[in-house]
Amino acid sequence: MIVIDEQKCVGCGQCVADCVFHNLTVAQGKARVVQGCMQCGHCVAICPEQAVSIPEYEMADIESYDPESFHLEADKVLHAIKFRRSVRRFQDKPIEREKLERLIQAGRYTETAVNHQAVRFIVVQEKLEQFKPLAWEGWHNHVCALKAEDPERAKGFEGYEEIYRKDPTRDRLFFNAPCVIAVASDAPLDGGLASANIEMMAVAQGLGVLFDGFVLRAINHNPAAQEWLGLGDKQLAAVMLVGYPAVSYKRTAPRRAADVLWK
Repeated sequence: MIVIDEQKCVGCGQCVADCVFHNLTVAQGKARVVQGCMQCGHCVAICPEQAVSIPEYEMADIESYDPESFHLEADKVLHAIKFRRSVRRFQDKPIEREKLERLIQAGRYTETAVNHQAVRFIVVQEKLEQFKPLAWEGWHNHVCALKAEDPERAKGFEGYEEIYRKDPTRDRLFFNAPCVIAVASDAPLDGGLASANIEMMAVAQGLGVLFDGFVLRAINHNPAAQEWLGLGDKQLAAVMLVGYPAVSYKRTAPRRAADVLWK
């Protein structure tokens, strides 16, 4: 529920003009709530007098915008995007809690359709060794299902489990990463966008990330793994391996020319 402090409100109408569902109006010199809304928070963000709040949300997290200290240089942003790599070689080193919390903040503040905010983040680090057997069981189920559908394609994946059993350091599912972050949501796009922001925050903190489709398939093929993670009725959008890279790349990797239509 939107709350407007009439002592602070000056009736400027900025919140009214920015409300996408037209749920606000100005009456008798003060902003008023006309009806319920999706609580996107634009009215909170745009109010010059800090007169608007949403008590159901964590208002203590609100930050004021300072244009002097907040500036993204386009070339540096593009540089960061071009130089990021999918990391499969990690140091044997846990990730500090404060860095993990920044990753979750990056995901939490990502936009969601109609402000649904129904994204769940499962961070597995301390209990990763408990989770791995469930993932390998799911991978086994996945390979068995693939054999029935496409035997030739399945041959490329059959040996992964056997190799891991003989030598756990040769782990083609987890690549010895110290941490796994699973992102689940009601809408896959919401989870995907949040995952992308998490990766950018990881890179900013000196961490490496691999979007791991193998572990995602493994989880989807084992209900016990889904229950252990606490996915509930949410759909798994991404699984990310996260850790300190044990490799340093010297340059960007080549890419095909952009497939773009200018109209």
